[in-house]
Amino acid sequence: MPDRDEDRNPIEDRQDRVPVGIDTSKPNISRVYDFMLGGKDNFAADRQVAEMALKIAPDAPAAARSNREFLRRVVRHLTAEAGIRQFLDIGSGLPTQGNVHEIAQEIDPEARVVYVDNDPMVLAHGRAILAVTETTTVIQADIREPDKILDHPEVRRLIDFTKPVGLLLFSILHHLNDDEDPGGIADRLRAALPPGSYVAVSHFHNPGAEHPVVSQQAAEAERIFNENLGTGRWRTGEEILAYFGDMEVLEPGLVPLVEWRPDVYDNHEVGITYYTYVGGVARKP
Repeated sequence: MPDRDEDRNPIEDRQDRVPVGIDTSKPNISRVYDFMLGGKDNFAADRQVAEMALKIAPDAPAAARSNREFLRRVVRHLTAEAGIRQFLDIGSGLPTQGNVHEIAQEIDPEARVVYVDNDPMVLAHGRAILAVTETTTVIQADIREPDKILDHPEVRRLIDFTKPVGLLLFSILHHLNDDEDPGGIADRLRAALPPGSYVAVSHFHNPGAEHPVVSQQAAEAERIFNENLGTGRWRTGEEILAYFGDMEVLEPGLVPLVEWRPDVYDNHEVGITYYTYVGGVARKP
C-alpha cells in the first residue's frame, strides 16, 4: 500500500518541480497510477481521485503493482524466449523501477525501446532518465493518432519495422472511450507490425455474470473514473480479446494479471481487483 499520509508535506506539491504546461489542479491518469504505485510524482487532485477509487477497491495499489509485475514478466519472456530486441511501449506512464528498457537491456544491452505517452510530465521525467542512452527514447504522442506514432522520426530511428517488434499496450486501451474507436486503433497498430511480432495488453475488466459482485464494483469504479478523469472502461473479455485480431494468443490466454506465467515466488490474495484487471500476449504469425 502506498504512503497515503494525509499530513503530506505541502512542499511536495511545489510548482518549481512541475514541468511547463502541466495543470496540477486537474487529475491525470499517469499521476493517479504513480500514486497507486507509491510514487511521489502526483498532486492533490490525483490523490483525491485515487482515494475515491480506494474506497471501492482497497487493494487497487496491489493491482497497480500486479500490472508492473505482469509487464516485467512479459518483457523478460519476449526478450529471453521470443528473441524480441525492439519494443514500442505506448502509454508508458511515469518512469518507475523495472522499466521496459531496464529489463530488456539486462538480457541484451543493444535492445531498443521507444516510450510513448501524451503526458508532458512523462516526457520531462523520461528524458531526464534516458538522456545518456542511444538505444532508448521517449516521445510525446497520443495513441488516438497511431499514424503519428508510427511515422515519428524517433520511432523510425530506433524501430526497424522489417523485424519483429514487441508492442506494449499496458493500461492504455481502457482509457479510450468507445467512440474513440480503440478497436480501430489496435487494428492500425497491429497492421504495422511484421510477422513474428508480439502484442501485449493489460486492461480493466468487467467479469459480468461470472462474478456479479465484482461486476457491480467494476461499474462503480468506471463511474468514478469517468466523472473525474473523463475516461476509463471496464470491458468484457470478448471485447479485450478483439484487440488481438487474428493473432495467436499465447497460453494461458487472457487472464487475471497475476495468472499470466507467474514467477514461482509470486503470492497474491484474491481481492476485489483480482478479476477486474486482466492481460494477455499474442503473436503475429
